[in-house]
Amino acid sequence: QVQLVESGGGLVQAGGSLRLSCAASGSIFSINVMGWYRQAPGKQRELVARITSGGMTNYADSVKGRFTISRDNAKNTVYLQMNSLKPEDTAVYYCNAERVVLGLPYVSWGQGTQITVSS
Repeated sequence: QVQLVESGGGLVQAGGSLRLSCAASGSIFSINVMGWYRQAPGKQRELVARITSGGMTNYADSVKGRFTISRDNAKNTVYLQMNSLKPEDTAVYYCNAERVVLGLPYVSWGQGTQITVSS
């Protein structure tokens, strides 16, 4: 089992910045990929950014150049630095961890943290 605890959400004006953190505990040795997803009201959950254990990253087109995902393996923590925030970034942001154990995939989710960007 992997437990994920997010922090850093809140209210910010358009153009502002926030940094999210997600601390992992439990069977962290088996985590391959960590990422951030978001879900706005009435919309499906979507990928924001993800990072592999080797540091490879990918981003949603809507956040490229504005958001940066990073990972501190020593602290078992993944971060999402969000700059130039827009009202359309308003959503609940979820931390995600993907792992493979004995050939079987497992996905863990955090509880979510609200980001609200005012215009």
